[in-house]
Order: sequence, then structure tokens, then C-alpha cells
Amino acid sequence: MRGNALLLTFHGLQKNILECAVTANRMKMVLADGVETRDIFRLAAERQVRIRRMNFRRAHGDSFLEADSLLNLGAESLSQGHFDQAIDQSEGANQVAKAAGAKILQLVTTGNVGWARYRLGDLENALALSIESERAAAELGDFFDQENELTNLGYIYMDQRKLDLAATSFQQALGIAKDIKAKQDVYNALRVLARLTLQQGNADEAANYADQALQIARESDNHVDELYPMLVQGQIAARHGDAAKAREVFTTVGLDPASPPFLKWEAQHSLAGLDEDQKQPEKADSEYRAALTTFEVARSTVQHEDFQLSFLTKAVHIYDDYVHFLVARGKPDEALRWADYSRARTLSEGLGLLSKGVAASVPPVLKPREISRRAKGTLLFYWLGGKQSYLWAITPEKTGLFPLPPGADIESMVQRYRTALKGPQDVLASSEEDGRALYRTLIAPAKSLLAKDAKVFIIPDGSLNNLNFETLIVDGPKPHYWIEDADLNRANARETKRSGRLLLIGDSVAPSKEYPELPRAGQQMANVAKHFPATQEQIYDRTQATPAAYLAGNPEKFSYIHFVAHGTASRLSPLDSAIVLSKSAAEADSFKLYARDIVQNSVQHPLRADLVTISACYSAGERAYSGEGLVGLAWAFLRAGSHNVIAGLWDVTDASTEQLMDRFYDELEKGATPDAALRAAKLSLLRGSQFHNPFYWAPLQLYTGS
Repeated sequence: MRGNALLLTFHGLQKNILECAVTANRMKMVLADGVETRDIFRLAAERQVRIRRMNFRRAHGDSFLEADSLLNLGAESLSQGHFDQAIDQSEGANQVAKAAGAKILQLVTTGNVGWARYRLGDLENALALSIESERAAAELGDFFDQENELTNLGYIYMDQRKLDLAATSFQQALGIAKDIKAKQDVYNALRVLARLTLQQGNADEAANYADQALQIARESDNHVDELYPMLVQGQIAARHGDAAKAREVFTTVGLDPASPPFLKWEAQHSLAGLDEDQKQPEKADSEYRAALTTFEVARSTVQHEDFQLSFLTKAVHIYDDYVHFLVARGKPDEALRWADYSRARTLSEGLGLLSKGVAASVPPVLKPREISRRAKGTLLFYWLGGKQSYLWAITPEKTGLFPLPPGADIESMVQRYRTALKGPQDVLASSEEDGRALYRTLIAPAKSLLAKDAKVFIIPDGSLNNLNFETLIVDGPKPHYWIEDADLNRANARETKRSGRLLLIGDSVAPSKEYPELPRAGQQMANVAKHFPATQEQIYDRTQATPAAYLAGNPEKFSYIHFVAHGTASRLSPLDSAIVLSKSAAEADSFKLYARDIVQNSVQHPLRADLVTISACYSAGERAYSGEGLVGLAWAFLRAGSHNVIAGLWDVTDASTEQLMDRFYDELEKGATPDAALRAAKLSLLRGSQFHNPFYWAPLQLYTGS
């Protein structure tokens, strides 16, 4: 570490800005993984001083110094592992630096945000930000920060399993660090190259890198830095069959008070794997639970809901290994219990179904067959694993466990089939094979538990969140879509009250050329409205259809909420997905009802709607988070308290949606449940209209928070 963040003076301003930027960046890599307990109170006191300085500088209009103060606060938050807080501070510094034209500060703050997002599991955003920062550093000839960002990029690539790209980035970083004689950065590159080469199967090369990194740490008298290469040495020992040495190292690292949380849970995870290999299942079970408890305690410190979504990716491999371990021990019910515990955590905590921060040593009791009995249907619970995937098929009488191919193999089929579904040709009439292969892989193993027209509840995982199971093709003398054999739901859809108040919003005035008016939106709204008494309706259309109308319209008082509008899905920031409405007269730039606004509004106005329907493109979302599922507008309305949500997996056409929704509300009016009504509406298009292609009827899905 080159020292604490600097307080700038007016003398040599540009030089000091550069020095501060480099210092803050060094702090990011050195301190981000943990800080000595004795430093916490000193840092807290310094933090108050910095906040006062920042407020003074802001009041006196000094942009450079304001950016420096925010940068220092962000670096301090990184050093303490408060990554979501660091993002807020660093993004604030970035905005001030951009306005002031301080390019060095811009690249440093961009890189710091990228690193914080990486530590929170948000790999896609982290990658984009680190690439941007590395390029800026190269253009400015800032070798210190270029080397640092290359190291960050290597970490991201490694977590994405792009090991060749990771190796290239780390080797480039190591070369620059040696050229500029930055000993600490040489250490950073060496320690991670040790991890990477071990993952690539080269234990001897990994040992060489680990030994070099450990030597530098000891010369620098930095105890925390010694723990990283030590862990790799323990993993190498385990690989070579030296169980005694591996156990000693894993125990030492795991119990060391200076170990940052992620290093501690990796040590515990490694020890669990060692115990499993040594045929000591009781010890292995204990260590798996210890690793997950360490992770869950760390997760409980994440405040922003956006980052809670991504944080679970940091421990998905531990959950995966533990599920496999329990299955191998002949404990499929216990494996299901833990697999279920890892699902929809942020959603469940937001709805008050789980207490946030509770240690993971004992998940809630799970009675899957009782759930199946109450739901009056079969549950299909999927787990996509690295080495092997699983399907639990659950009825009121029994639970069946079926092994499936590795998750990567299934995901490849899903991606190809989704592309085929969006094409012009009907996949049933084509030679398309993936729809049939996915049925054989995902459904056929449990066929004996599925009666004709059975009610089936899908609990997907990973890429399966993006798949409409109704479109899978059943082979036979007369191939057909699975929707003709089963009534499918995404988890347990609740019945609606059959009556209640309707909030109907849409047919917006085009806010821009990017979002032209929907030509049949008015007719679709009229078709929905005719199913409710006029006295039970609140309709906002044309200029009245604004985000403010929804937020201030007491949405918690309605049983049905329906939007007819354009929708946007943000893959990189799912809570920035939005329903596109009319511009507000008071706020001309505000015409998007964002997913995050829906969630935040529910703090004061929690929804009680039986059903929210979003007739918009990609309203279900585009990005599936580990354990959390597809996150977007549908997730936001469930998080806000709605019982059921109908949302789109892909682009929907105006005419087909109008026809489908009209039939859907007809069925509801007759007393059908939402799942049965939606299935009947889809079958009406499939069997009797120009919209028989699944491209038209398949995008709308029913989701539930039950």
C-alpha cells in the first residue's frame, strides 16, 4: 500500500490529483479484501473528517476537491468491504470529475465502481466498467491504473470461466507491474495466477506462482497477503494427495481472524471438499454449512436490493457442491431443502417470508408433498449444476429425483430454441430438434408422474427462467406442444377473487420516436375494461397515463392492475427495466415507470393485487440471477406484493395480444383461475386463429410470489 488517500492542496493540483488517483486505486486492490479490526475506529473518525471536508468543498464550488473527497470515501468503503456504499460514493465522484474534466479521476472512479460491482457478483457491469477504465488508462499512459484494471479484468474473466482471457489479462498485468517496479502489484498478479493455473490443471506452475507471492508478502510483513497464496498451496496439497498439509492450511486460513469473509468461506469450502474426498461425510457436512453461514453473514451486510440480487453468484458453487454432496449421500429431500433455500432469497426477504441475515445452518422446514397437495398439481423443481443437474418431480404421494445433463449443455439447447421460437417459421412444422430434445431432457424423465391435462408448477433455474415450457415439443405419431397436455404455472399461482377493482393504464401518447404509439392499444384497453363495472374501474389513458398517475394513484387499493404500453428490459441493470408511458406535464423527461420505482413505492403502498398484467415487451425481464430467477418488471410487482403477474418473455404483437387478453378476461369472468384462463386463451390462438405460431401466444407467462 502506498499510503492513505491524500488531501489535495491548490499547489500542483493536477499532479496531486494523479497521485491521489493512483493511491486510491492501490488501496482498492490491497485493502478491499479486509481491514484490521484495530483500524476500524480510526477509519470511522477519519471518515467524519472527510465528510465535513467534502461538504465544505461542495459549498465552495471546488469540483476537483469535491471529487477527491468522494473518491477517498469510496476507497475507504472499498477497504472495509462496504461495496454497495462504495459504488454510490465512487459514482458521485465520477460525475463531479466528468463535469470538471478530470480524466484521471474519471478512470479511477470508473474502475473502482467496476471492482465493487465485481465483488458484489455483478460480473457483466463490472466487465464493461473495467474495460472502459483500462482503455482510458492506456490512452493516458497511466501504467499504474492500466495494470490494476488488467488484474481486475482477469478476475472477472476467471469467474466467467473464460480462463484463456483471464490468463492473458493477468500476464499483461504482471509484465507492467514488473516494468514499473510495483512490488505490491507483482504480488497481486502472482497470487491470482496461482489460482488460475490451478483451475487450469497445472499444479506445478500454480505452486511456483504461489511461492513467489508468499515470499513477497513475507518480505512486506503483510500477514493478510500471506493467506491468499497459502490457500492455493493447501489446494495444491489436496490435489497431490497430501491431506494432512491441506487440512492444516485450510484450517489455518479459515480460523485466522484476519481472513476476509470470502477467503474464509473458500477455505471452509475447500476443507469440505477435502473431507468429502477423505470419506468423512459428517465433517464435510459441517464444513459446507460453515462456508454457507460465512457467506450468508456477509450477504446480510449488503444494503442495496440491486446488489443483493447479484451477490448470490459469489456462493453458487458452494450451494452446487453441497447439493451434489447430499444427493450422493442418499439425502435427496435434504438436497431439495437446501436448493430451495438458495432460491428467490431477495424476493422472499422483501416479502417478509424470510428473515434477512439469519445464519444458513438450518434452512426453513420444507414439506414439498404438502405443497403439492395444496397446489393440486405436480411440482417440477430444477437445479442446473456444473457437473450434473437435477429434476425433483413432486406429487402429493411421492418425490422423484432425476439426474439431468450438466447445466451448460442444457443452457446451449435453451438459447438455440429461444432463437428458433422468435423466427418466422413454426418450430412444430420445421425440423427443429431442440424443442424435442428439451422435452426429452426436462420433462420425459418425470412423465410417469404427469397425468393428461395435469396441473404442473415449474420452478426453473438459470437459463430455464427464459424458457416457456409450454412450447416444448412432445414426440409421437402426432407431435404437439406440451401446452396441449398440461396446465403450466411458474410456481403456485393463487386464485383470484373473481371480482374487484381494476386499475387500467396505457394507450400512452408517444413520448419519443423510439416509442411510437401502439395502434391498437385503445381497443385492447376497451376490451379489458368491458369485463368490469364502470364503478369499479380507474382508467388512465393518453396524457393521463403517466408514471406519477400509477405511483400516486393508491395502487394498493386495486385487485387487478393492467398496463397496455411499451416495455423496456435492462439486462445490465434489471431494476431499470420500465413501462413506457406518457410524459408528465410537471416532469417532461419522466415517462418511464421503473421497476425500482415500483418496489420503492410499495414500502408505503404495498400491493394487494390478485393479478398484475403487463402487456409489454420483455416485461418478465432479460437477466436471470443465480437463485433469484428472471428479474425485471414481473419480479418488481411480485416484490411489491402482487399475488400473480402476467408478463412477456419476448416481443409481443399488438393484434395477437389484444385477442389473447380478450379471451383471458372472458375466462376469468367465467370463474377460471388465472393459470387456467391464460392456458385457454393460448389454446384458442394455437387451435383456431392466424396466430397459431408460438411466437404469438407463448411470450406471456404467469408468475407468482406465493
